[in-house]
Amino acid sequence: MATNASSRAAVLLFAVYASLASATTYTVGGVHSWMPGVDYADWASGKTFAVGDKLLFSYVRTDRTVTKVSKSEYDACSGSDALSEDNTSGLTTVTLATPGMHYFICIMPDHCAGGMKLAVNVSVTASAGSGGLEVTGTNAGGGLLVPVNMAPIVAAATGALIELGLL
Repeated sequence: MATNASSRAAVLLFAVYASLASATTYTVGGVHSWMPGVDYADWASGKTFAVGDKLLFSYVRTDRTVTKVSKSEYDACSGSDALSEDNTSGLTTVTLATPGMHYFICIMPDHCAGGMKLAVNVSVTASAGSGGLEVTGTNAGGGLLVPVNMAPIVAAATGALIELGLL
């Protein structure tokens, strides 16, 4: 029973560490930043967004907004029931904390309708192609599969939990 609990704790700790270690910060729009006239669907295509990644919106403060909205508001270019909004800093960082679709628009007149909107699909873990690490399960003997460079970290974390009486 303790081995099973240790394995589960190690998987959890490894997953947390791996997601933090592999998190990527994306500057929305690249060199164009958050402004009208940029094709954000094109910018997002080919990118793999994962939980823990960050979107950095750079814009002229008070002339643009970063407004997180629902799918229906995204489609309608409406921020009337916005989930969050910022237009004061000029630099807004959004951490992608949950998997699934996330929608962002600018609610300044004509900006969203002119294409200033972004939809990103966030996966639970980064793909191997995007530099992230992925936990694939256990080996035939029931032990945790851990990349060699992560073994000391997982072992230390598991040992600390055992010492604390959490396993």
